[in-house]
Amino acid sequence: MNNANEPSNVVDLSHRLDPRIESVGALLVTVRGLATKRLHALATNMFENIDDALFDLAEKAENNAAQTQFFDGMREVRKKRAIVERSFLGQVARDLADFSAGRTRAPESDAHARPLANIELSLVGENELEESLAITSMIGKNEQRLARALFAVNQRLSVICGGARMDDASNPVGPALLAGAFRQAMRELVVEVRVKLIIYKLFDRYVLAGIDELYDDINNELAAAGVLPQLRHEIATRRSDAPAPTGPASSAMTTAQATAPVTDAAAAEFMQSLHAMFSARRGAISALTGTATGGGQALPIGPLPSAAEMLGALTLLQSQIASLPSQAAPLATQADVTRDVAQLKEQLLVQIGQLRGQQTAHVSGVDEDTIDLVGMLFEFILEDRNLPAEMQVMLARLQIPYLKVALLDRRLFAHKSHPARQLLDAMADAAKGWSAESDRDGRLFDKTRTIVERLLRDFDDDVDLFNRLATELQDFLDISRKRAELAEQRVAESTRGREKLEHARRRAAQEIVGRVGGAALPPLIHGVLTRAWANYIVLTLLRQGEESPEFRESLRFVDDFIASARPVYDLNGRRDLRALLPSVEQTLRRGLAAVAFQDADTEQLLAQLHAFYRQQLGESVAETGSGTLIASVTPLPDAIQAIDEPIVEPVPEDESLPDEAFDERNLAQARELKVGQWMEFTSEDGSTDRAKLSWISPISGRYLFVNRRGLKVADHSLAGLAQGFANGTARLLDSALLFDRAMDAIVERLRTPDPGA
Repeated sequence: MNNANEPSNVVDLSHRLDPRIESVGALLVTVRGLATKRLHALATNMFENIDDALFDLAEKAENNAAQTQFFDGMREVRKKRAIVERSFLGQVARDLADFSAGRTRAPESDAHARPLANIELSLVGENELEESLAITSMIGKNEQRLARALFAVNQRLSVICGGARMDDASNPVGPALLAGAFRQAMRELVVEVRVKLIIYKLFDRYVLAGIDELYDDINNELAAAGVLPQLRHEIATRRSDAPAPTGPASSAMTTAQATAPVTDAAAAEFMQSLHAMFSARRGAISALTGTATGGGQALPIGPLPSAAEMLGALTLLQSQIASLPSQAAPLATQADVTRDVAQLKEQLLVQIGQLRGQQTAHVSGVDEDTIDLVGMLFEFILEDRNLPAEMQVMLARLQIPYLKVALLDRRLFAHKSHPARQLLDAMADAAKGWSAESDRDGRLFDKTRTIVERLLRDFDDDVDLFNRLATELQDFLDISRKRAELAEQRVAESTRGREKLEHARRRAAQEIVGRVGGAALPPLIHGVLTRAWANYIVLTLLRQGEESPEFRESLRFVDDFIASARPVYDLNGRRDLRALLPSVEQTLRRGLAAVAFQDADTEQLLAQLHAFYRQQLGESVAETGSGTLIASVTPLPDAIQAIDEPIVEPVPEDESLPDEAFDERNLAQARELKVGQWMEFTSEDGSTDRAKLSWISPISGRYLFVNRRGLKVADHSLAGLAQGFANGTARLLDSALLFDRAMDAIVERLRTPDPGA
């Protein structure tokens, strides 16, 4: 045990180091050098990949306009690469210099930034909002991924930055400030927002994804210099992407703290953007209706509801839904649930009024935005054609728990890693492939219902419940997926085997028919070729393939066998036939053995051939029914499938398709299908079936579809799928996550000039 007077190797965080001290200044120079060198290398690598990425996208563009955008973007990046790179690294250098001087800035605090809450909807540009969403996403993802290393960097920089508190948002080499610096540098480029978003993705992939090593370098250097050498990389209790702290203390919030603050800068910016759009939309509605509050609502009365009042009212409403019998949910109609979703705000205000003992008609603007945002989310769920109707109704029951989560932690809307968001996405993704037929035992439906009921019954303010339920759901889905994969593999292998067999049979038939031509062969020769020998060719193709010497030898036998059946008119002909017969017999014996002919059957067939060839050579034949010997063919074993009437080409099954099936757009849509994508097929009676593309045959080009249990639902040709797309009987389901699609739709709806739209 160390003596209390002995110096500790760990620097006390309460005693900050003065950056003017020479040793501390050297550490700051070291940090700047590490960051500059590493970020310059990462940025260079990124720009080298931007050109290739844009070129590939241009080649695969869906139309000329998109291709032009990508090519224009390539030219602009090539022209201004040096400026953008210099601007980015320059801003990082300034942030590092400010850090060394004890000055810090929040992300996007440059002169161009402004509070979005005060901007009219028309001025919240679509490009600006989409950039904010992209930046928000990459910051949240990387702060979560790098939480441990970033925490250690923050703590060590806090020691050497002269007393200034360091967190994720103010760290000069943190994802937030790096992304902000790059966004500022991107203002130099005049490109379409689509191209900008691609460049942001590449920045995420090549720069932010590579800063792990920078953090390791900084931590190692500072620890070696004696700055918190024994620091354990524990994650702070308040992470930028973690749920807000909740519990009994939350009920004591004042009106000014009505809901959990959004401390994450990117999430705050996103919510400000949405708030501006909601405010402008309500203003437009007010202008149309001639009311101050919009929609003819009563004027606000009484104080704003506190957090405790809002959460208490929601808990009461939640308990009312949870108390309904579990069997009641599937019986609710789409219209009933849609009405309940739309009326939740009104029900909440009534419930708050009952708790207060006085009427209330308003909540704070931010809370109203959150309530409306959650309402729009669940309206989207009820309209989402990706989800079966039964699952739409089931998931829509979660509106109140999700509103409570949103009021507790508004980062739900900005962070894809939020546990509540991940659970909803997982349930929706599993439900996408659900159908009553594929879920006959009701396992998935019951599991989804159990999760919904547990949230309605148990969720108060412990957001970690969503994590636990997501883990349970994932375990359940993993077991189901493994079963489905085995069944799917068997279906694909069976289909592949049948197609290979059918292809081999057609190939054998083509070769035999092509070599026979119009010749009239004796029945015995014809029977051997089209039955026994055809099956040997099929077997050879399946085992050795078309390039094998065995296959070429099998075709050589066909030519020799046909030649042996031609009439012999002179001495030379008889000599040639006698020379040919030993190899014919030897090859035929080997082939018959390969296709499982019994020895007795082989000898009987060869005896018939000997009699036939003696007749060909003009020799006498015993009076033992030679005619019937020539005409008869030994029956093949049941296991051997005969080719009685070889067909040169298979009959095209899609030749009667209407012209619109071959519209290039429909064909292109069919060609672009990827294994793993889900589709919905509508039959003639109007019933629908959901199926996943499991396999595309390299032989026939047919598309094999299976249900979520891995069982075959259908297989279609390219033209058949094009026809389905044309007439609406085939529909591709969106592969994007539910929450992402919902937020895109909500933002688009808020941008719509017509408030009634």
